[in-house]
Amino acid sequence: MAGTSFRRALLGASILAGTIAVPVSAQTAPAGAPPEDDAIIVTATRRETTLQDAPINISAIGAETLSRQRIDDVRGLAAFTPGLTITDTGPGSTGNVILRGISSADTQLGTNAQSALGIYLGEVPLYLDFKLIDLARVEVLQGPQGTLYGLGTLSGAIRYMPNRPNTDRISLEYHGRYFGVAHGSSPGVNGDATFNLPIVTDHIAFRTATGYYDNPGFIDYPYLLQQPGVSNPQPVRGDTAAQGSFGTPADYAANFYRRKDLNYERTFTTRNQLLLQASPGAKLFLTYAHQTTDTGGQQANGAGVLGTGRYEAPWRYAEPRSRKADLYAAEFNLGLGGIADLVATAALTNQRNRASSDNTDLLLDLDYGYEAFPAFSSYNTNETLYRQFNGEVRLVSTHGGPFSWVIGGFYNNQRQRSQYREYTPGYNAFGLTPDPTPEEPNRTTVPGIRFRPDDLEYMSFVNTRTKEKAIYGEGTVHITDAWQVTGGLRYYKYDAFAEGGTDTPLFSSRTPYPLVVFAPSRIRSGNTAADGFVWKANTSYKFSDALLVYGTYSTGYRTGNVNRVAPCPPVLDPGQNVCALPNELAYQPDRTRNAEIGVRSSLFDRRLQLTASAYRILWNGIQVPSQTVNGAVGITVNGSKARSQGFDVSALLKVTPQLSLQGTYSYVDAKLTQDAPNILVSQGELFSAFAGDRLPGSAKHTASAQATYTYPLASGADVEATWATAYIGDIYSRVGLRANGEVIPGYVTHRAAITYRTDRFDIGVFGDNLFDKYAITSISNDRSSFNQTRTGVIERYYAQGVLTPRRIGVDFRVRY
Repeated sequence: MAGTSFRRALLGASILAGTIAVPVSAQTAPAGAPPEDDAIIVTATRRETTLQDAPINISAIGAETLSRQRIDDVRGLAAFTPGLTITDTGPGSTGNVILRGISSADTQLGTNAQSALGIYLGEVPLYLDFKLIDLARVEVLQGPQGTLYGLGTLSGAIRYMPNRPNTDRISLEYHGRYFGVAHGSSPGVNGDATFNLPIVTDHIAFRTATGYYDNPGFIDYPYLLQQPGVSNPQPVRGDTAAQGSFGTPADYAANFYRRKDLNYERTFTTRNQLLLQASPGAKLFLTYAHQTTDTGGQQANGAGVLGTGRYEAPWRYAEPRSRKADLYAAEFNLGLGGIADLVATAALTNQRNRASSDNTDLLLDLDYGYEAFPAFSSYNTNETLYRQFNGEVRLVSTHGGPFSWVIGGFYNNQRQRSQYREYTPGYNAFGLTPDPTPEEPNRTTVPGIRFRPDDLEYMSFVNTRTKEKAIYGEGTVHITDAWQVTGGLRYYKYDAFAEGGTDTPLFSSRTPYPLVVFAPSRIRSGNTAADGFVWKANTSYKFSDALLVYGTYSTGYRTGNVNRVAPCPPVLDPGQNVCALPNELAYQPDRTRNAEIGVRSSLFDRRLQLTASAYRILWNGIQVPSQTVNGAVGITVNGSKARSQGFDVSALLKVTPQLSLQGTYSYVDAKLTQDAPNILVSQGELFSAFAGDRLPGSAKHTASAQATYTYPLASGADVEATWATAYIGDIYSRVGLRANGEVIPGYVTHRAAITYRTDRFDIGVFGDNLFDKYAITSISNDRSSFNQTRTGVIERYYAQGVLTPRRIGVDFRVRY
């Protein structure tokens, strides 16, 4: 009974939804731009190198592509990275990120949890989805990255590399967007501005990037309760789904009201940097970033339950969510006499997430008999506070010669505090009435119910702390100018602690009204710890400036932790219990081993650019989402073994100076290699998964294609026209389709834009999802809860995430 928020916090798998960004080859110039003399510069190896010469599997998306393809957040990156899928679960959550099929979780809605892929802002690891404005590039490192990055890089890492303050010149750039969304009733307005101010030439500069995003929603909530605890959530009951309905127009007027477009997004974001530079070899960057996001509901429907439509949510309560994040960071760079560069970083991140959801169906699904109250409904509230401090010190050799090296140390301390409440309006008063009435002849008294006029039915808290320490080193030997060999090793150690409590104040005398406290007997704690090594071996050979071949064997890990649910007391109370048994309290790290080969080529004077890679990843001790026996609380357990193998291809062809063609294709085959007994739960029943079962969340096949034509004008301006198509293959909602899992069908989307560009400004029109494709992007719960009937009450627990419909608008950018 720990609530919908816990179930939605299960590590989720996902597919790309919303507007599809246009894919480009990792080393290519932006669409519509002329080929660059040198490829994009990247620093993923902790050294500057061109992408063409990077001896690992890495994609890089430059600033021009980010702006031209309207990539505002992490969801827009998927089409640029073969093998990467991201759930667009709406603005209420980050969405889960899956790279190369490394996911075992259901395709749940509302995911905010840590995934198997690390995300960095510059040098700082974080779990935030800051808007992607004023970035120099985004680097996507595919495959385990345990040596240099460690934290959470089981399948890879994404690095947002911000533009730095410039001490030489003032600059200002403003960007605006105005658009409409099909099935929505209001326009969208986005705006952001970047300002760079030199304060002391060559020594001090300030840079700020600030934006506001008012994105309209398109999901209506037509059956919100007029007066919870009094209004009848289902005026017409029946023993079968066909007999139930929302009643007559008079029933509707008496019980319900409608709110439109509740999955809107209102985000304010700002990132501010101060550069203090004593000399080119001694720099200090101070950063403050802040972002708030608010929304009013899910980006999902009820799959037509009780006659609701594709863009209608059947839930009884509005479901607002608020996310607030602040980042304080310092980065110090110091050159040590041509021998090495010292890089030291420290960052503090604070997050606060607040959410409220319809909780009715969770309680009905637990079959506690609440449906005896005709006006029964429930909602929950959840507030989670995150506080994370991390620091890193690194030395990078600069002495030259055939041998180079990197050594460093890392520390991370993450704390989380959550408070969760469930309310059942009117149920306390209903239970206090001792006798049946003529209107309700089947009414029975619930024994032991206490007087709580606030109808607080359940409450819990969980406080956790995870500390991680690591030391690492990596060395490279250039055997010849063309051939290099790299090896690396990382040692990590972590410990995790959790304390939590639960209670049911509506049914217990432990917490009489108005108290909201936890009796000492209801509070328990637990801890876990582990350490280990990860390593990497890599080699590459440069046949020419236009042809590089590489091979890598790398390992990765993800820390274990204590499940965020209170432990069970030694003796369970009769009736409702929501807690974790001893074997449900904690889970251990999981690990990956990756072998891959790849090639980068640039042929015919860079008119044809091609990258390709093939890989095989072995995954042990899989962290799998599950539920507690008592209360169906979402937890993580260690499962069995799996492997993911596949290949990626990206290409760019400059047919003429004006016409370019781009394309990507990815094949991912991820499946269990060992049976996993009793890891899935559906309707309170445990299900096993078996060797050969396909992992959920990733499409086996994804592909994209784009054509860009640039027409130069006599004035020096250009007119650019782009058409792009993206294909996302089918996805499994649960591993092997066990436990009532289902296939989420694949789909194709199209987008186009025409833009007039000058040195000073760009203006254009665009369309995303041009043919208004309707597609399911994720599944919440499972099909067994669809039209589930409890004494004539039809549950609305099953939900389907949906693709963002057609967007058409105007986009412009002005530079000074």
